[in-house]
This record gives sequence, C-alpha cells and structure tokens, in this order.
Amino acid sequence: MSQDSKILSAEDLSTSEAKWVKLKRIHWSDPEGKHRTWECAERTTRGSSGIDAVAILAVLRSERNAFQPSTVIVEQFRAPVGKYVVELPAGLIDEGETAEETAIRELHEETGFKGTKVLESSPLLVCDPGMTTANMKLIAVDVPFPDKLEVSQQKPEPGEFITARIVELHKLDEELKAYESKGYVVDARLSHFASGYVMAEKIRQMKF
Repeated sequence: MSQDSKILSAEDLSTSEAKWVKLKRIHWSDPEGKHRTWECAERTTRGSSGIDAVAILAVLRSERNAFQPSTVIVEQFRAPVGKYVVELPAGLIDEGETAEETAIRELHEETGFKGTKVLESSPLLVCDPGMTTANMKLIAVDVPFPDKLEVSQQKPEPGEFITARIVELHKLDEELKAYESKGYVVDARLSHFASGYVMAEKIRQMKF
C-alpha cells in the first residue's frame, strides 16, 4: 500500500442515515421487578440463519511433520478504533450459507488457504453483550499440506486491504504481545485463544 490508513474525520450519525447498524433502547425488568433501560447497537444485516458472522481458526499442518502446527492471522485497519488490528480471519454470513460454509469461503478469500474440512464449530457466541447484539461462531478449519508449508495468494474483495501472516501455534501468544510495541491492537477473541493455548500447555505440564 502506498500509505497507511488513517481517520480523516468523524461525526455523529443518526439511525436513519446508518447502513449497517442502528441504535436501540431496550426496556427490561430485573430480578427485583424494577424496570430498567439499556442502549445497544444492532446489526441490520443479519440473515435468516440468525448468525451474523464467523471467525476462523485455521489449523495449518504438515502430513509429514515438515513444519510446526501453525495458524494464520490477519492485520487490517479498523476505523472504529482508529488503529490496525490483529485478528482471526472472519466474515459475515451470506444469505443461504451455513456458518461452516462461510468459514471455508472467507478463509480462502482473506488468506488464500483452502480448508478441507471443519474440525469444530462453536455454539453461538456473543461478541460484546453489554454494547451490541452482534453474534458469531468460531469455526476451526483443517488446512493440511502434503509436506512443506506453501503460502497462498489472497483473493480479497474490492476495498479490502488485509495482510495475512502465518504463525506457529506455540509462538502465537508471544507474537501477539509483540504487536503492542508496533502500535497495533489485538482482537480479544484471538488473544483469548492464544492465552488459553498457553494455559492449557502449562496445566498439561503443571508449570505455574
């Protein structure tokens, strides 16, 4: 890219002008019977599946153990936070698609890698339940290689500027922590996975 992305200006937006989200006031009753209100953002693009999006954990592996099990992460500018964010490949579910079909498609578009099968599909997850109705599924996808790791060509949609990086799973937590010094922020879902991976290894070895 010839230059980095940056925020040029920002202004308040009325719901009538918004294309993808709208604000909603919720009236609800707490366990003591008290009537309360809450404000949140709601997606306007949710299809009949009831699921907004998927995040994809690609498991890159060699059938001959030529390289360490790895995954692919992406870097892209996110205007709401005004910074480049490190995250898992992700995307919105198209009408008529399952979450698993979306995961295979989006992984190929954003990273070039072709998943051969879904290893695991999470239950429905909420992203920021105190702020938004947005939900998603986390889909783990198998990406095997006969021998050595081969980098694939991305197929981004117009207007998408995504950098894909391959990271060995056992180095993921360390790599993500290094991003802060470079001015990036890390998506919470990716950070939680990396921390869980490290903790699982510590528990396995009982090293605290």
